Amino acid sequence: MNRPKIVVLGAGYGGLMTVTRLQKQLGNNDADIVLVNKNDYHYETTWLHEASAGTLHHDRVRYDISKVINPGKVNFVQKTVTKIEPESKKVILEDGELSYDYLVVALGAAPETFGIQGLDKYAFSIVNVNAARQIREHIEYQFATYKVEGEKNPERLTIVVGGAGFTGIEFLGELGNRIPELCKEYDIDQKLVKIICVEAAPTALPGFDPELVQYAMANLQKKGVEFRIGTAIKEATPDGIIVAKGEDETEEIKAATVVWAAGVRGNPIIEESGFENMRGRVKVDPYLRAPGYEDIFIIGDCALIINEEINRPYPPTAQISMQQGELLASNLTKLINGNSDLHTFSFDNKGTVCSLGDDDAIGVAFGKKITGTKASFMKKMIDNRALYMIGGVPLTLKKGKFDLFK
Repeated sequence: MNRPKIVVLGAGYGGLMTVTRLQKQLGNNDADIVLVNKNDYHYETTWLHEASAGTLHHDRVRYDISKVINPGKVNFVQKTVTKIEPESKKVILEDGELSYDYLVVALGAAPETFGIQGLDKYAFSIVNVNAARQIREHIEYQFATYKVEGEKNPERLTIVVGGAGFTGIEFLGELGNRIPELCKEYDIDQKLVKIICVEAAPTALPGFDPELVQYAMANLQKKGVEFRIGTAIKEATPDGIIVAKGEDETEEIKAATVVWAAGVRGNPIIEESGFENMRGRVKVDPYLRAPGYEDIFIIGDCALIINEEINRPYPPTAQISMQQGELLASNLTKLINGNSDLHTFSFDNKGTVCSLGDDDAIGVAFGKKITGTKASFMKKMIDNRALYMIGGVPLTLKKGKFDLFK
């Protein structure tokens, strides 16, 4: 009798949580588990802002998939997915295809540029390890060449960050710590450096407690960040960005570095495969299934789940992705064993912490607002917990953050 085949697309937080739980819950002969990912490593998306600023080496934010999967139970396929064909129950790869009995789509996110002209060409995005390396090296190059040129160009020392959401604020916090080091290394007066954050919304960190938002902005302003709140980017150019100024006026901000951190959408493969979606995200049922399909489950950045209290989607975070992966592994184990009594998904929000550099943060934990070193400690503990849940003690000891009070 053929064993059922579970194919998991993507080795992000949700995908890896699903696979590592399945390999513990299923016996060797219960099912064939296949994990597909274009890289042979997982990267901590929530650490990419550190690697981008240069405050954490890029190798620290990733680990080999082989370190956390059991090769006796999981077949890892390093391939790029191009399309899903639900009707024929196939996943199309760049050079081949896979059939499945149960499919888990955990393909992650893509930058959302909202149709702003030039962003895809002239702005960096904090999307993966290689992008983070590119941003770090680009910024360092601007500082390294500032005094080498015959005419010092102030644009080399101007950094624009588009977006004051979670990623933008955390990146700004790391920049605030990194810039003094770069200035010292390249003998540059720090007063010459400009860091400008442009946010179209009427506030930074939408959805956060206003008191915590004010704390974060004041902290970053002390580090030299200039905020342009309620200002929309109209266009990115080779020389910087153009923003709206008044109803009909625009202003050019010249900068050698523009980093776009103002939103993500679900993976384009969702749209290309014909699933009903909103910006690449599928409104899944209570069991995390794609509408109309009993055998396709969608989690992480590609899943859209409504927070009934405010009638808005939950933001795609590592926390919710890992909880989805945990529940899904349990439900798939039940299905494989002939049990159709599945659990529905309910997000247990354990709190949110936003870092402002290595030694400061803001957040809400256990229903209480926290700031400063206490919040920074909590952020590192959350990071370590994510490592432990997927890779146990060995991975936590190897990759964890233990300078907890710095």
